[in-house]
Amino acid sequence: MDGALNETIDPACLQEPPLAIDVIKQLDVFGVCLYSLLTIMSCISLLLYLEQCVYIYKKLPYPKKTTIMWINGAAPAIATMACFGMWIPRAVMITDMTSNCYFAVVVYKVLVLMLEEFGGSDVFLERFSGETFRINTGPCCCCCPCLPRVTMRMLVILKIGALQYAILKTVLSILSIILWTNGNFDLSDVKITGTAIWINPFVGVLTITSLWPVAIMFMNTNIHLRSLNIIPKYAMYQLVLVLSQLQTSIINILSLNGTIACSPPFSSQARGSMLSQQIMITEMFIITLVTRFFYRRTYDTLPTEECDNKENSTVLVEHDV
Repeated sequence: MDGALNETIDPACLQEPPLAIDVIKQLDVFGVCLYSLLTIMSCISLLLYLEQCVYIYKKLPYPKKTTIMWINGAAPAIATMACFGMWIPRAVMITDMTSNCYFAVVVYKVLVLMLEEFGGSDVFLERFSGETFRINTGPCCCCCPCLPRVTMRMLVILKIGALQYAILKTVLSILSIILWTNGNFDLSDVKITGTAIWINPFVGVLTITSLWPVAIMFMNTNIHLRSLNIIPKYAMYQLVLVLSQLQTSIINILSLNGTIACSPPFSSQARGSMLSQQIMITEMFIITLVTRFFYRRTYDTLPTEECDNKENSTVLVEHDV
């Protein structure tokens, strides 16, 4: 019975992802057009980001300019790595982990950006020294309204909570790649003895504990930073998070379950990865254009707390470039 079942499965569906040259050989006219268009989109995203970096470097002061460069680079970096993964299927694990490590740093940089919009940590602590902040927000404690309010003396803890993900995610990614080259790390291996079943849930916990401090900071300060377009900027950060993490995970699960059909020379898992890379390039290209609009502006100094309390009419002057 098992022998008859195996005969119905194309041998290519059980093989490793194809080499880059095999991908090129099997492309038809539509495939050539699709791959060319997606490659052009990723190149445009990267070029727009480089031009944006030049503008930011000239127009904004340090250290804000380095923070904004990191955040602006999330979508172009993911699109570039997805393009490499699309053309070289066997490198998908390395390209995905590179993108995830970059975004782990971006999570911390978003928290830093909100602090720098107030003038830095010292100014922030001075401004909110007499206030308390809510911490019952997602992704950890949005359903816990009984949690006490805290003072901003815990700012260091919030920064460490976001920074730990950037550090540990990079370390675990390097460890995963080392184990993968030795054949010890396989995403399809869900046995208790597999390394992926231990590393991936731990990374998930690190992700949640890093997103929580950023959400706390945003929930308590967004009313003061609305004139700096902090809400759409935060929305773009959240969108990149969902698309690069949740969407990719869903596609990988579907491919592991065989829901995404095998299409030689791509196995089910390799085809799922290919579709994920192609979708990601398109999404990150659009996000690059939208993010460019929100960050390509210069601003006057953020009003002081006294000005905020005067008739609630002080607004920030925004200058389009």
